[in-house]
Amino acid sequence: MSESPHLFPRRLADRLRRTLIDADYTVSGVRDRLGDTAARALAREQLVPALRATGGEERLGMLLRLWWLQEPIPEKAARGILPVEELVATGLLAVRGDEVRALVHLSPWEIDEGQGGDAAPRAGYVVSDPTVRPGQGSPHSDHVVGAGGASATLSELIVDGPVDRALDLGTGCGVQALHLAGRASEVVATDVNPRALRLAEISCALSGLDNVRMREGSLYTPVTGQRFDLIVSNPPFVITPDSARYTYRESDLDGDAVCAEIIRQAPDHLTDGGWIQILANWLHVKDEDWRDRVGGWVTGTGCSGWVVQRDVQDPAEYVELWLRDSCEHGTPEYTRRYDAWLDYFEREGVTGIGFGWISVRNDAAQDAAVRVEELRHEIEQPVGRYLPDVVDGAMTARRLTDAALLSAHVALAPDVVEERIGVPGAPDPEKILLRQRGGLRRVAQVGTVEAALASVCDGTMPVGPLLDAIAELTDQDPAAVRARTPDVLRSLITEGFFRVAR
Repeated sequence: MSESPHLFPRRLADRLRRTLIDADYTVSGVRDRLGDTAARALAREQLVPALRATGGEERLGMLLRLWWLQEPIPEKAARGILPVEELVATGLLAVRGDEVRALVHLSPWEIDEGQGGDAAPRAGYVVSDPTVRPGQGSPHSDHVVGAGGASATLSELIVDGPVDRALDLGTGCGVQALHLAGRASEVVATDVNPRALRLAEISCALSGLDNVRMREGSLYTPVTGQRFDLIVSNPPFVITPDSARYTYRESDLDGDAVCAEIIRQAPDHLTDGGWIQILANWLHVKDEDWRDRVGGWVTGTGCSGWVVQRDVQDPAEYVELWLRDSCEHGTPEYTRRYDAWLDYFEREGVTGIGFGWISVRNDAAQDAAVRVEELRHEIEQPVGRYLPDVVDGAMTARRLTDAALLSAHVALAPDVVEERIGVPGAPDPEKILLRQRGGLRRVAQVGTVEAALASVCDGTMPVGPLLDAIAELTDQDPAAVRARTPDVLRSLITEGFFRVAR
């Protein structure tokens, strides 16, 4: 374990940051300058529309060509807007002939500092290795990938602060450290790749942050004996038969063991009530329920947790995805690697690979609740704003006996509406649905008793007397209604349709 030295001068970082912001090299500025056509073309790895959109000698266009598109710009023009010599000395630029070329990819990033409310994201910057495009070879083993879709997913998942200490486990280019820095007084960012720590340090400096410390080492080794209020990780979760070819995506542990180990060891590094939140891949194995596999990682910790599967790929899809990621399509090695990867999955009985997230809270409770589910539909973002309520709902519902539930004061959750489906003019609906317009946007089919309860419960009266009144109005036996409703209501509390009043 070692601490990364500060190699990027703060004065230079401040100067470059001012230059970028003054030129509107921000997320909104880049979006407006490129336009939809060029942005969509870039997503397909096509540069021509973006080069056309950034032509000329205007500052933003030149900065985009240099830092984003990785195209050289004239040295004279570069010296007019950038401290070229200092950036060459720190390894960010190179001068070749009468042109200046970027040696890194520098992209704007919006930082959600997670303090609640409607505060606008702050401008940040992420420094990574240039994207390796098809036909340009494969990435180096210590390649530092930039922020992308997975980074955005994890940043939307992080629970709000403020907290005292936070850990970014496997920081890569440092993008999650940027988000944690606004939530925590102190952030520790770790990685096994010294180059990643170097670029993450520059990302933090260019984003105006001074509360992030870099540590080199694997998993929790750099923070042995330390505890944190919040841990996040976008780990090297790619499941491959090879030992770690690329440190940014693969570990030296077999299968999905790296994600399991991060979760299993987390309680030793969390304060009471502290959270760990990670993105993960997990195996779907023949004759095994993936919910038992991944849920077991959390259950073994004694903590409360929420596991969500957002996507599943079959083995061939998965292999093709990651061979494209390393630009091996069309190379002599492509077929051999493809075949060996499928052989590995076949030997292990793998039928699919799940992608999703795991959030665990160190409750130190005997009745910790673990919810494992699949959510494929679109949900409200950011998830972190309401994620604790999801875990609280599951824990509360689990704690309540039938008697306690009938004595509880329950209120309909905000943004829940009722929908009735039936033939026009019919006396009774065929279905009654409760729908969440926000949050997880779940839909639940309910009976007339639960629908009536939803219409009257506001937390001022216990559930039992309300059910008695509903039974009388609907000509039902109150004892029978009291007997059958708790299980249904407990499920609706777990799924967030009702909340137990404090």
